[in-house]
Amino acid sequence: MGNNIISIVAMVAIIPIFYFLLIRPQKKQEKETKAMRDGLEVGDEITTIGGIIGEVISIKDETVMIETGKDRTKIRILRSAVSRVDVKASEKEEA
Repeated sequence: MGNNIISIVAMVAIIPIFYFLLIRPQKKQEKETKAMRDGLEVGDEITTIGGIIGEVISIKDETVMIETGKDRTKIRILRSAVSRVDVKASEKEEA
């Protein structure tokens, strides 16, 4: 009887442990990523999930137009394809 109670308590204790170790950090990361993508501005230098590096030249709803390379190639990508912002436009102006 005592072993059954200990087993049940241990299983119930696993739920909060999974929440704090797995689910909560993942949701926090998703929230930060969404904020980063929503905060994109013209002039930001970004890297896409495919590894393309470019500068944002226009933003429309769910798409972003970036300019890459010396020949100034323009590529339209989805906002969800932005992996990170390397240099914010406001940081460029200060330098």
